[in-house]
Amino acid sequence: MNSTQEYPELAAILPSPNGGFGVCPTVMTEDELIRFLRIPEISTATNHRHVIENLKRRHGLPRIHLCGKTVYPADSVRQWLQQHVTCGQ
Repeated sequence: MNSTQEYPELAAILPSPNGGFGVCPTVMTEDELIRFLRIPEISTATNHRHVIENLKRRHGLPRIHLCGKTVYPADSVRQWLQQHVTCGQ
């Protein structure tokens, strides 16, 4: 293998509702976003959609509206996450 070969960016993998795994889509639904952010694993909230609403309202979670539905561009969500990284205490 050529050491100067460029590697494509690795795709994010999401757990699927049926217990398997799949590639993260370019545009995520709210359910996909909840899995992408791992809300069920890190939040004690009983309604995960409330967590997403809070992130939109208080933290500017990026989203767009298509055909009357709110969707979340994966690249924008990744950039948003990077902008919210904190270091230290």
